[in-house]
Amino acid sequence: MTSLFGHSVRSEGLALYMAEAVVCFAVIYLLSASTSGPGSPGGFQAAGLAAILAVSTGLAAAATGMHSPNGWRRARGLLTGTLLTAILLAPLAWAAVEFLRVDLGGRATSPAVAVVLLSAAGTGVVLLTRLLFLGVARTGLFTQRVAVLDGSRTALMKLPPAGPTAAEEPFRVALRISSEALAEAGGAAAVPGLGAAELRSRGIRWVVAPEPATVPATLRENWSQAGIRLVGEVEFLERLSGRVDLDALEPHWLETARGAHMRRSEAFVGRAFDVTVSLALLLLTLPLTALAALAIRIDSPGPVFYRQARVGQGGKIIMLTKLRSMRVDAEAGGAPQWATRRDPRVTRVGRFLRLTRIDEIPQVLNVLKGDMAFIGPRPERPAFVEQLSLAIPHYADRAVVKPGITGWAQVNFPYGASVDDARQKLTYDLYYVRRRSLFLDLLILVATVRVILFQEGSR
Repeated sequence: MTSLFGHSVRSEGLALYMAEAVVCFAVIYLLSASTSGPGSPGGFQAAGLAAILAVSTGLAAAATGMHSPNGWRRARGLLTGTLLTAILLAPLAWAAVEFLRVDLGGRATSPAVAVVLLSAAGTGVVLLTRLLFLGVARTGLFTQRVAVLDGSRTALMKLPPAGPTAAEEPFRVALRISSEALAEAGGAAAVPGLGAAELRSRGIRWVVAPEPATVPATLRENWSQAGIRLVGEVEFLERLSGRVDLDALEPHWLETARGAHMRRSEAFVGRAFDVTVSLALLLLTLPLTALAALAIRIDSPGPVFYRQARVGQGGKIIMLTKLRSMRVDAEAGGAPQWATRRDPRVTRVGRFLRLTRIDEIPQVLNVLKGDMAFIGPRPERPAFVEQLSLAIPHYADRAVVKPGITGWAQVNFPYGASVDDARQKLTYDLYYVRRRSLFLDLLILVATVRVILFQEGSR
């Protein structure tokens, strides 16, 4: 695992992205720079085109889940992801060709042919790099070895032991250190079997302890000087899973949460990000929204838009705007209800709108108004917030940041319709509150495309 701006990403995913970007740049550059003809690109223009296409290819691959091991370690996921990457890459390649006025000279007779060539090159790089990484990952090169101290939790102790069956796991246990061995260390300057040299010879770079402070200071210093990281089990599991342990949260944990203490510069960049993305989405989807509104009007009686009270930042009540996807008498009894699978209250058009998330588009108006952010915990209804706050510890803590159209919980957990589901989603929401950054926002934004494409968690 590699930490970037407080968020941990799998090492092979980062290495894959970098390798993909370098290879894609080289292939596109050679393809464009080697063309001949009056309109063929020069060296600078070829480099610009290669850079744009390398970034575009990375975004398209990430949006289809091709940077996640689950997206490229199985044949079906690899083929589906490659096909979807090609579909997403084509308009990006067209935009690059039009922006740079690229003509591949003798190798192409029209911009359309250039787009096909460039898209095929980028897609080929995506497929090739993943086939290569598939073989490398099975050797265990990207699997990091850890030492685990006795007393660690069940979840941590279930990490696979060192061996060929664990080659594709992000971590595997190479050594278990007993409490007796640790006690014998005491204040000794050198401890047989536990010194930095011995750990490094076994490929160990992490030591996970229930309480790092209980490890003798001599060992901590010895490991630190050798680049071996000692980390608490709570932090380790949080980084590994991308979610917090609600039972392990301290009463005043928000005092150190990044999301609860944003600097003015961060708040300005975040607001600019929200406005830019929301305006772009609003303009790009305006024809789609108009068609959806017409379909709603034809399909069922009632208003096109639906406004509902939700709880925003700091407990403030906001009015959420969505395209109506249910009958007008969906809550005739007056009591709020969880949406269920194949909910009979959902209209025919509404089912499609929910499946594709088109019903969520009007929420950009809430973002532009400032009631919401583009990225953040989903805003809940006041009645549900009251119920869940009584049943789940720290549930109210999610309100320290603005609610969002999409969030870390939405791209990692399916739609929730129960108290237990809400608890699971809260573990992701509070992870976002703790480690919020523009980098994490960008990851969520790209992952949201994957969720929409694969129709994950819709009801």
